[in-house]
Amino acid sequence: MTTGSACVIGATGQIGRAAVRALAADGWRVRAASRGGGRDESWPASVVGVAVDRDDDAALAELIGDGCDVVLDCVAYGRAHARQLLGLADRIGSAVVVSTGAVYEDDQGRGFGTQDRPDGAPRYPVPLPESQRTVPPGDGYGGRKVALERELLAAGDRLPTTLLRAGAIHGPHCRTPRELYFVKRALDGRPVRILAYGGRSRFHPVHVDNLAELMRLAAHRPGSRVLNAGDPQAPTVADISAAVDAVLEVRGELVLVDGEPPHPHVGSTPWSLAHPLVYDMSAAERELGYRPVTGYPESLPATVAWLADRLAAAPDWRTTFPDMAAAYDPMTDLFDYAAEDAWLRSGGHPLAS
Repeated sequence: MTTGSACVIGATGQIGRAAVRALAADGWRVRAASRGGGRDESWPASVVGVAVDRDDDAALAELIGDGCDVVLDCVAYGRAHARQLLGLADRIGSAVVVSTGAVYEDDQGRGFGTQDRPDGAPRYPVPLPESQRTVPPGDGYGGRKVALERELLAAGDRLPTTLLRAGAIHGPHCRTPRELYFVKRALDGRPVRILAYGGRSRFHPVHVDNLAELMRLAAHRPGSRVLNAGDPQAPTVADISAAVDAVLEVRGELVLVDGEPPHPHVGSTPWSLAHPLVYDMSAAERELGYRPVTGYPESLPATVAWLADRLAAAPDWRTTFPDMAAAYDPMTDLFDYAAEDAWLRSGGHPLAS
């Protein structure tokens, strides 16, 4: 495969770090753009760090300069960012843009984050193909990503763009690390893991290195398309709990609850869904030749070690991971051990005494 010049926007975020690393290892000449212009220690010296405000049109134009073969945009969000890229289409060979699986809705119009609708939680096909309907463009995370997608796809003749609908992203440097839910419990010596929906919830993960591999492959095969981005496995939440415990060499008892969480602060994890969300990865395999570079269990020790180090440095998880606190704490306190113990005592569970 031939390589050329690449610009990575959002380079020092979780996805960007891995994307820069993958492209540089593949022989691309990489300009790594971030608000602070910093570098990751894993990047080779050939990577050029550039300070760029993603929302500054002039700064983005200066990053692209006389042109580049591919732009990898890890932080694009909404119609305005799509129009920024399209305004530079005459200087960009192709683009690869990170979207999200949160764009999908089921055949009853129930989308991601509508668990509490009177007619029930979303029920997606298993596996879920890219042809599944999406939420309408508009406000909110999924709606703004749909607006981004549609704007770019409509201009595919001007700027071929691969949109990657990422699953539950995991790996080091995550600002909202779902694995924290089990890592902190293990480190705190909690004896139980209470899981709603019988511990069978499946929320398809994608390791950041697998997402970077999809970006690398798409850079070599420009096109106007949407593709799911997922790991080779979609483990259940009970599997994830057991895997984290195994890495930390502890053993917690699973308390499985049929149906919904019994209390807002009990049994609800960042993966807890009433029905499985599992992506069909056949299109990525067919169109890009995608083969995952890692799997969930193989990649987990590095993630757990990264989380444990940060918790040891600053034990208040809300300070260490403020985005995680903002995302989950308004709805459910992820670590309300008192509520868990009270619920366990109400059922006479021996570990609550």
